[in-house]
Amino acid sequence: MTTQFHGIIGYTITPFSHDGEQLDLPALGQSIDRLIDGGVQVIAPLGSTGEGAYLSDSEWQQVAQYSLERIGKRVPSIVSVSDLTTAGAVRRARFAQQHGADAVMVLPAAYWKLSEAEILQHYRAIGAAIDIPIMLYNNPATSGTDMPVELILRIVREVDNVTMVKESTGDIQRMHKLQLLGEGQVPFYNGCNPLALEAFVAGAKGWCTAAANLIPALNQQLYQAVLAGDLAQAQALFYRQLPLLDFILKGGLPATIKAGLGMTGLPVGEPRRPVFGLDEPNRVKLQGLLDELRQLK
Repeated sequence: MTTQFHGIIGYTITPFSHDGEQLDLPALGQSIDRLIDGGVQVIAPLGSTGEGAYLSDSEWQQVAQYSLERIGKRVPSIVSVSDLTTAGAVRRARFAQQHGADAVMVLPAAYWKLSEAEILQHYRAIGAAIDIPIMLYNNPATSGTDMPVELILRIVREVDNVTMVKESTGDIQRMHKLQLLGEGQVPFYNGCNPLALEAFVAGAKGWCTAAANLIPALNQQLYQAVLAGDLAQAQALFYRQLPLLDFILKGGLPATIKAGLGMTGLPVGEPRRPVFGLDEPNRVKLQGLLDELRQLK
């Protein structure tokens, strides 16, 4: 049976010791359990929120293996395997498949600007190395590479196991274009928190969000309202959580989510340097946003 990827796709953090030097795998396990208890339909380790780009190869493997074992097929998993080199991404993709990932996510990160031919070959090589689905990830803000819809659809056509697209440009027209030019046959997923409602209306199959670490019930209620076709309720639920979603986006995913987890009883350390944790004014603001949402329940 083909794994279905839909709904709230929760992104994990990578907890560190207080000095940022050591992995804290038990805290990672607790965060995964909280995501599952919160009702997420899918868990995605080692993305931007998981600071995958800041881990050594050994650390990356430890986090990937531990995460997949902890998830234990309770929900599907999508492991981010992005790397600066094709060889590195292939190694990570194979490792993820060997340890039970249901899919991998690939962001074409690069120091040098990549041509369309180079991007296509990157996905071809990864696709040829594994048998599980690949989620193509477009996020020029972090990768420096912006893939136009036409290129994305070419990759989907030419690489059999590239079967879904995560779009994080913050441009809702990209999603409409994917739906139109892909003739509704290419599942796409929203990666920009403030676009969650618009993306679902545009046909997104799911919402990839770190917010599920902090407000899983609200995220899930929004998705269920969309499924039920109750757009008025969906709109009300979306605008209730929008101030926090905006704050998470502007404050940086690892910093805001790690601070928020600490405020909700799960200390997970700070981001790895050079990324800073939240400063005191922003911690106060985040605490206020979380308190307000608790009062609105």
